This record gives sequence, structure tokens and C-alpha cells, in this order.
Amino acid sequence: MTMISIFLKELAAEAGTTRKMLSIIPDDKYQWKPHEKSMSIEQLATHIAELPTWVPMVLNTTELNFASEPYTPKQISNTRALMELFEESYAAGKAGLEKAEEATLAETWTLRNGDQIYSQVPKQDFIRITFSQIIHHRAQLGVYLRLLNIPIPGSYGPSADDMSF
Repeated sequence: MTMISIFLKELAAEAGTTRKMLSIIPDDKYQWKPHEKSMSIEQLATHIAELPTWVPMVLNTTELNFASEPYTPKQISNTRALMELFEESYAAGKAGLEKAEEATLAETWTLRNGDQIYSQVPKQDFIRITFSQIIHHRAQLGVYLRLLNIPIPGSYGPSADDMSF
């Protein structure tokens, strides 16, 4: 198997789990956050939904510099719009991988804010980091939803809400 085929398989698997989590956010909870330093559900869920677009960005650029390209999150306040954003992002991530060449994965990619470098690794490593970010933030969302007493779907097997004790 090539790295690209492995990434395509993993992106598809994680997309299924991500859909389950994003689709259960109640429309009236988008401004909720568990702590003053935490992101709101809107900020967190929108970030999760946008992350697959980082795959083609990494494949087709040499860096992201927040100093010259500040991040402006989309404003999403309902689950229908969130799911549309996620499906568009997933399609872009998948298409980017399908067009990519294996040799591109070894090229260096940099994440920075001006002179401060956060990460400078081969593109394949940053794609892996992107997948890890999806999983990490999806787990955060699971905690948010648990605190709101919303049953959590299983990720890699049944959740406590899926099990009958």
C-alpha cells in the first residue's frame, strides 16, 4: 500500500466517526462552552469540520504563516450548516489526496506565525498531525456533549451510551 492509499483509508474511516459526533450537536448549544478559557461548541465543531481541508493545503503549499494569512473561522450556528461544511471539507481532503503524488509527501511543510515556527516536518507527517487534530478535537467535543448529558456515539467500538449494563 502507498502512503496516499493509507491516508485515504484513514480519512474515510475518521470521517464516519466525525459525522456521528458532529451530527448530534443540538442547534441551541452552539454558544455553550464548559469553561471561560474553552472554545464554544461552535468554534470547536467548526474547526473539526474544516480540518480535512488542511490535507490539500499541506499538499499544495510549502507553509502556512498565520502572520500573513490569519485564520478566520466560518460562523456556523446549526448542525445542518455544520454537516454541509464538513462534507465539503471531507470532499476537498479526499480529492487532494487522490491527486497527490507519493514524492510530494516527503517535501518539507512549515506551520508558523511570522518568525515563530510551530512545526517544520515532511508533508506526510503534517497530514498525520492533521488527522490527530481531528481525533483530538472530536474527543474534546465528546466531553462537551457528555457535560450537556447528550449520549455519545462510539468511535472505535461502543461507547458507554451504546452499552447496556
